[in-house]
Formats: sequence, C-alpha cells, structure tokens
Amino acid sequence: MRYGLLLRTFVWIAAFSGIVFVALQFIRPGLTNPPVTADLEAPPEVQQILRTSCYNCHSNETRLPWFDRIVPAYWIAVRDVREGRKHLNFSEIGKLPTVQQTAALYESVSQIELGAMPLPAYKRVHPESIIASEQLAVLKKYLTSANPNLASSPAEIAAADAQYDKWIHAGNAAPEVAAAPNGIAFLLDYKNWKAISSTERFDNHTMRQILGNDVAVKAIAENHINPWPEGAAFAKVAWFQQVDEKGFVRPGAFFQVEFMIRDSKQYASTLGWGWARWRGADLKPYGKDAAFTNECVGCHKPLLNTNYVFTMPIRGQQ
Repeated sequence: MRYGLLLRTFVWIAAFSGIVFVALQFIRPGLTNPPVTADLEAPPEVQQILRTSCYNCHSNETRLPWFDRIVPAYWIAVRDVREGRKHLNFSEIGKLPTVQQTAALYESVSQIELGAMPLPAYKRVHPESIIASEQLAVLKKYLTSANPNLASSPAEIAAADAQYDKWIHAGNAAPEVAAAPNGIAFLLDYKNWKAISSTERFDNHTMRQILGNDVAVKAIAENHINPWPEGAAFAKVAWFQQVDEKGFVRPGAFFQVEFMIRDSKQYASTLGWGWARWRGADLKPYGKDAAFTNECVGCHKPLLNTNYVFTMPIRGQQ
C-alpha cells in the first residue's frame, strides 16, 4: 500500500514537473539578428578568432547551439547576448571612428588576457570559445601593426618638453578644475600618492603610471585587495609615448588622469566604484553627462574576480 502511494506520488510529481517544463518553453523573450551594418574589417585570421569566440554574444550573427535554446538556458543566453551587444557589437563597430574601434579591440584583448572574457561560465559549456595563447598573440600583433608607433619629430618632442617645464614652474599652485559630470571633484592631492604599478596601451601609444592613496597602499601591504577597502582610490596618469631619434621611448604630451574611488554604498549603481576622468593639459572633464560611467562599467564589469580592477599592484608597498 505504502509502495503504491509513493509510486503514484512520484509519477504525479514527475508529470507535473514535465508539464511545467514544457510550459516554460513558451516563455521565450525575443532574440533576433538585426542586419549587419558595419562589420569589423580585419584580416581573415583575426576574423576567424573573433567569430568563433566572440560573435555569438557580440554581433548580430548569434547562432545558439541546441542546448542554449532550451529554457532556462535560453533565458541566460538572451541576457548575455543583449548585454554583449550593448557593450561591443562587431556587426556595427565599423560605424565608430578608427581610434574608438582600436580602443574597443584593445579592451577586448585585455579582458581575454586576464581571463575575464569569454565569461568563465560560458567557456565551461562552450569550449570552442576559448582563445589559446597563440590566438591571443595574433590579435595583439594585428592591433600593434594597425597603429605603428612612429618616431616623433623634433617639434613634437620640444612641445612636450615645454608642457612639462610649464607644469614644473607652476609649482603647487592649485588649478581651477571643474568637477566630472557625475559630480566627482578633481583630487588635487593625487600627485602625492604612491606609485603602485605602471602599464602601457599599444593601441594608442600611451604610458600610464598608477598611483594609490594611503588606504590603497595600506591594503596592498596587508594583502587586503579583494575586495579593496572602502576609501581606496587610484589615479591613472597617462602620457603619449614619444620615440626619439635613437629609438628610445619617452613620455610625451600629457594625455589624461582618471580616478577610481571605492565606496560601495555611494557608488552602488556603478559596481561600488566612483569613476572620473580629465583630459588634456587644461584638465577638461570627460563625458557629456553622468552616463559616461557606463563606458567604465562596461569595460570593468567582467573583472568581478579582481573587484573590477584591471592592473594588479606591485607587491611590497609600504
């Protein structure tokens, strides 16, 4: 009697679950492939890598495998494709100026190199999306060759030196700098912060020094950087590279300074970080309105495992 009751209960649960599963298949948010209007123009070997590993989420040519068409996997796929297209769409990237196209590809390569893209969960069920080291080298070579770092003229070098001399002679005079569109004020004291790392961007030939405030430096010394503590702040200062007549690379004209400020409550809507950027020697705030932070969030969001920070600090900070 008890066995029969258990069997009937199991059958009823299985039947009900089957009905629910079938019913859920009809709850399918739309996922269409709009026309390709401005596809990325790149050599065939670059195109092949990107199409295999990136186009399913970052183009208008999405082709879902059969297992991604089954709810609830389908819901996850639709969400990822929508997010992917919003941040980078290879089917429309050709509409952007060349500099922006190169910058978008550079950010993609950086995220691939850091293991943030393709998304780790995606790679586990889509092994074909994994980009091997030799493929990453192909992408890097393409970006480097697309914008070679040519030697600077004597006039360009002299102009950069004059800009630096003017900055030195200004001493500690505090310039009047407008706040960023999201309300973050320019942090005048950043020049007194400690250098914690450096990097370069081969896409636009800039070199960058990354500085940390006292909170960040203390966190590095104590190895408490994931997550970073409240109040930690970074300044990334960038100069254009110049190649002199001997082939040496040196800092050229000042490009920009940008800040990341950790405050998980105040900046909860932007990954717990405040973002701001000023460009040029006149320190013009970047962005038309506060929505400029969407660019920052879009690039940093995949870096969850490093608390959304790209460049890891050099250890041993005191």
